[in-house]
Amino acid sequence: MENSKNIIIGVAFAVVVVWALFFWGGGEPRGNQTANIAPTGESALRADMEQFSFGSVSMKKGNVSHEYKVKNTGSVPVRVTKMYTSCMCTTAKLAAASGQAGPFGMPGHGFVPRIDVSIAPGEEAAVEAIFDPNAHGPAGIGRIERVVYLETDDGAPVELAFSADVTP
Repeated sequence: MENSKNIIIGVAFAVVVVWALFFWGGGEPRGNQTANIAPTGESALRADMEQFSFGSVSMKKGNVSHEYKVKNTGSVPVRVTKMYTSCMCTTAKLAAASGQAGPFGMPGHGFVPRIDVSIAPGEEAAVEAIFDPNAHGPAGIGRIERVVYLETDDGAPVELAFSADVTP
């Protein structure tokens, strides 16, 4: 009986402490606080096409690729800081006057490092998307849609999409 009484008192005390911390922990922030806010606007990078169709792609013939052109339409250089793909069956490479990077794949299926490729105002860069129709095995036939993402220092990620109809 005495043991049960001690447990009840201990639990009640813990509830009061948690309530007090919750109640007194709220309120106005104290001291200087900073927020790291990422850019939310559109990127100055513009693609010559945002969607490409390979049409019918035969698994027997192996990899296919498409080269997108992206242009900096802004007035200051744009840095591409990260590039990755939506699926492990796709890799991408970036080539600009300031350097090359890649190949890069899907996050979680390999390390996706930060990169630092600068694209000057008015300059074009090339993004090569490489699709492996055999990556998903024999069950990977049918229509697919994939995306290559470019993260920049000036706004929302640039998305370069493609589709294909995979056949055996």
